Amino acid sequence: MNQITVYTTNTCPYCTMLKNFLNTQGLPYKEVNVQMDQAAANKLVQTTGQLGVPQTEINGQWVLGFDPETIMSLVK
Repeated sequence: MNQITVYTTNTCPYCTMLKNFLNTQGLPYKEVNVQMDQAAANKLVQTTGQLGVPQTEINGQWVLGFDPETIMSLVK
């Protein structure tokens, strides 16, 4: 089973594209809205060194931005 967590904000169009892509592929995911959760935002920056969203953790690997090819290469 894949462990997918998507870090998003309310106003990010690429976040919406990413969630729609995952839904189309039938891949369940957990969403963390860093705009609403400052502690999660701080932890994300500490972990990845990146401020931008979407950021997606898939089975312990990180994908920055909307990158369907990389996402599909990481899912089992």
